[in-house]
Amino acid sequence: MNTEAADTAELLSRAREALETYLEVHVDDDGALTFSHNGVPCVVQSTQLAEGLTVLSLTCVVGWDLPDDPAFAAKAAERAGQGLFGTLGVQHAERGLDLTLRYAFPAQGLGIAALGTLLMLVVSTASQLRSELT
Repeated sequence: MNTEAADTAELLSRAREALETYLEVHVDDDGALTFSHNGVPCVVQSTQLAEGLTVLSLTCVVGWDLPDDPAFAAKAAERAGQGLFGTLGVQHAERGLDLTLRYAFPAQGLGIAALGTLLMLVVSTASQLRSELT
């Protein structure tokens, strides 16, 4: 196994261990971790951006097919500005708005407890956003 593949696999393994403290986690065929928190589906992936810089990327689907109106978009934008962990994405789809919360961070060297805390901060934010915006 090359170094990049080994680094990303090792980081995903540690992320799985950290998340399993709180949630049931599934490993997809491509190695990505998928899980749900309060009905919010999430995925964790790992990518090596440069040698020695491997990041975890967490994406949570806050809502889909939501009302595509200016008042709702303004509320989502206001709420997005209040968050510390993650970027709220708004995609205009055929059936309305889709909202995702994304967060990427260098995770090499983080202990299991710290990694779990950081991931759960983002996941909890996504769940809170879902309850506020949907």
